[in-house]
Amino acid sequence: MDHENAGADRTPPPPDLFSHEFATDPYPAYAWLREHAPVRRTVLPSGVEAWLVTRYADARETLADPRLSKNPAHHSEAAHGKGKVGIPGERSANLMTHLLNIDPPDHTRLRRLVSKAFTPRRVAAFEPRVRELADRLVDGFAERGSADLIHEFAFPLPIHAICDMLGVPAEDQDDFRDWAGMMIRHGGGPRGGVGRAVKRMRAYLAELIHRKRGDPGDDLISGLIRASDHGEHLTENEAAAMAFILLFAGFETTVNLIGNGTYALLRHPEQRRLLQDALAAGDDGLLRTAVEELLRYDGPVELATWRFAAEPLEIGGQRVGAGDPVLVVLAAADRDPARFADPDALDLTRGDNPHLGYGHGIHYCLGAPLARLEGRIALTALLGRLPDLRLAAESADLRWRGGLIMRGLRELPVEFEPVRV
Repeated sequence: MDHENAGADRTPPPPDLFSHEFATDPYPAYAWLREHAPVRRTVLPSGVEAWLVTRYADARETLADPRLSKNPAHHSEAAHGKGKVGIPGERSANLMTHLLNIDPPDHTRLRRLVSKAFTPRRVAAFEPRVRELADRLVDGFAERGSADLIHEFAFPLPIHAICDMLGVPAEDQDDFRDWAGMMIRHGGGPRGGVGRAVKRMRAYLAELIHRKRGDPGDDLISGLIRASDHGEHLTENEAAAMAFILLFAGFETTVNLIGNGTYALLRHPEQRRLLQDALAAGDDGLLRTAVEELLRYDGPVELATWRFAAEPLEIGGQRVGAGDPVLVVLAAADRDPARFADPDALDLTRGDNPHLGYGHGIHYCLGAPLARLEGRIALTALLGRLPDLRLAAESADLRWRGGLIMRGLRELPVEFEPVRV
């Protein structure tokens, strides 16, 4: 054996994906994949084999590639039949016809219809209500001097906001909060809890849509019912599926944006002070770039939702077979040093920041403007009213929710000087 050359040019062993250590900090593993296997076929915890795409250029191209279908029917029938792709329970609850599962021309038609009801003007008009919700939630724990920011702030804020926007009556919103909690708690565990919550939500949405057909209001579900395109109306199943996915995708992404973003600021006190000083001076320009940087640095969506090769194709030099699932790792792409300078650093002043936190192409997140608004309002409320906010646990002791698509903390214990309400 040539001892002089032993170990020379040896590729380090591949990381252990989907372990506890990986869930706590996946970024070293993603750095390995970007360098050594940027498009890699991997067995997921569910047993499904899928391609992981980790470099920014490949990810951006893949997200917009029309040869990759969102329709699970393109996946192999065996795995598809076991329900291992997509949202648990959505098929049995007849909630498949939403924007995350369909391709043009149906996707084009439904997105255009939904966009008419989900306009920037509607989001902007919603700002006072979100501020009221954020302040009321902070009021609930400000005098105590401690809180779990996930359960007492980051979770209820977007749930009540999206329920208000959809038109769910106040007296029914606690049910939605319970169902949403089941979906979060069981995101990476037994799928039965999620499936039960989805079925209950579907039954409720059917009844609510029936009520609003007879008595429409100025809300999103009423808008979905009224929306038409060349005389073609949404079916009840399409309206229910759209309301469901706006709720499902709209609340957990914002929970994680607020939770992950606040956690990042608590771990980078100089960046937090920079933002607090800007807020005190009335500078909301830094607040906007800060939210974008928090989306890039440790965003709420770790992997983009499922795509399936409708035909054989090549991604990053790898041949992908027809029917193969493809998962774009947004968290890896958004820390690619080939696109972002000093990508592992949190820099709230970062100007050149075309992150992929809300996707790219025709499936770019429809609710991104609302999520950004909620993120800005949440940070303003927390940093403005609780200026000495600090982490009340060791980072190593925090638990991250298991799951393939979303990335978020189970809890975020904090302390601060009690504030009289």
